[in-house]
Amino acid sequence: MSYTALYRKFRPLVFEDVKGQDHIVTTLRNQIKNGRIGHAYLFCGTRGTGKTTAAKIFAKAVNCESPRDGSPCGECPMCRSIAAGTSMNVMEIDAASNTGVDNIRQIIEEVSYPPTEGKYKVYIMDEAHMLSEGARNALLKTLEEPPSYVIFILATTELHRIPITIMSRCQRYDFRRMSIDTITARMQELMEAEGYDADEKALRFVAKTADGSMRDGLSLLDKCVAFGYSEKLTYERALEILGAVDNSVYSRLMRGISASDVTGVMELIEQAVMQGRELGQFCADLLQYLRNIMLLKVSESGDMEELLNVSPEHLTLLKEDTELFSLETIFRYINVVSELTAKLKYSTQKRITLETYMIRLMKPMMDKDTLSLVQRVEELEKKLEGLSSGEIAISPANTGGDAQAQAVKEEPVKRLEAALPDDVERVVNSWNEIKGRTGHMLKGYISRVTPSVKEGGVLLLCVPDDFIAEQLKQSENRDILKELFNEYAGAEVKFEITVYDDSRSFESQYVNLLKAMNIDNIQIVD
Repeated sequence: MSYTALYRKFRPLVFEDVKGQDHIVTTLRNQIKNGRIGHAYLFCGTRGTGKTTAAKIFAKAVNCESPRDGSPCGECPMCRSIAAGTSMNVMEIDAASNTGVDNIRQIIEEVSYPPTEGKYKVYIMDEAHMLSEGARNALLKTLEEPPSYVIFILATTELHRIPITIMSRCQRYDFRRMSIDTITARMQELMEAEGYDADEKALRFVAKTADGSMRDGLSLLDKCVAFGYSEKLTYERALEILGAVDNSVYSRLMRGISASDVTGVMELIEQAVMQGRELGQFCADLLQYLRNIMLLKVSESGDMEELLNVSPEHLTLLKEDTELFSLETIFRYINVVSELTAKLKYSTQKRITLETYMIRLMKPMMDKDTLSLVQRVEELEKKLEGLSSGEIAISPANTGGDAQAQAVKEEPVKRLEAALPDDVERVVNSWNEIKGRTGHMLKGYISRVTPSVKEGGVLLLCVPDDFIAEQLKQSENRDILKELFNEYAGAEVKFEITVYDDSRSFESQYVNLLKAMNIDNIQIVD
């Protein structure tokens, strides 16, 4: 006899066996017990959550000769014939292959004849969203007022494609994604029933990969069991079979990205490729890892830990990685990896695409969006903190004590203060106040300005692109700035507007007066 897949062999036969959908099962059983059975139902939810299974159990229950607490007995002739698929009372229709008006007209003709046995004719229409517009219109009248002995059950994974005219005629039931605990418990039951041995950690990993679908989970479990039929299913074996990567690899990857270790990150990708890992799944799991870091980052009291569904060892790694990044940087990583996940679906060179995006994560200067700019500022601040704390390397010949090291750090600042004119110094000291007094449009432009100074004591307004420079050079804006600068300086201030090379660090081109004078460049938003 041919082998039967686990999800088919152990498909629930009574409501008690349906897992993770208690809110629906209880309602349907109460309807049957109290004789308040509807004429049309709409079962919606993601794949593998039990929609068709619940519909078949419901069809048996309404026709069962001796139901038990709202569930079919499974022993009467009607239950046995429906289970065997020989009953004329239950018709299962695949709407994906029966989409036309003629198919619906045939159903409407059959509806006019009462059942030869049992109480109800039940039409289970799977993938109901695939019906053509003409077919849906033809079904409307019958769906609204069918004969008393007819029940329609429509199942769909894409509720948004079901017209409101059909939804309003049905009782709607939303099937939820199943939790990892629910899927794991069910798989444990089936492994014991089949006489297989498996680690709980391995089963939880398979359940997590199933993404809320019981059917997907059992199919993946089937695959794992087939790989080593007489051997114990371990966590490492499950990783190998499903082409997944252990969470510690993602921790190492994020640490490499944090340190801009291009060689180390490329070696990790090389290992994943040589081990046959599916790169699309690799990126999906990385995205999940980043999501967990994000939740831990925004959680101040640790109350997010219950949403992560991770082991204690994995949680420890996550908490350590959380300290490496700011929330803005994590947001940028999530945006880039989300874009990568979509690109990999259609890429013919998946490895090159993955490597390119990993380099983007380590090189925020390649992107011009706000989050990339924030990350670049953070990296610059870390370097400046290193300078202020004496972490910049000094040659051994110059290490003559704390006083000498302090003199080395303070010398550039002293030279700047000696060369800086009083009027420019007063303008820079009042920089944030000046910005606050500009209009809305000008405020946006001047927020992108970094003040510097050139020979002759001329104030330089350094901007990153030509557009902002042109806006500031307009006579109206230039006059406003001139008036404000003169007011705060108490004298006429000479200033120029220049564009710096945004692909290189600002400090390698000009002196950043805000940093040198320890002034926070506050962004003012209306």
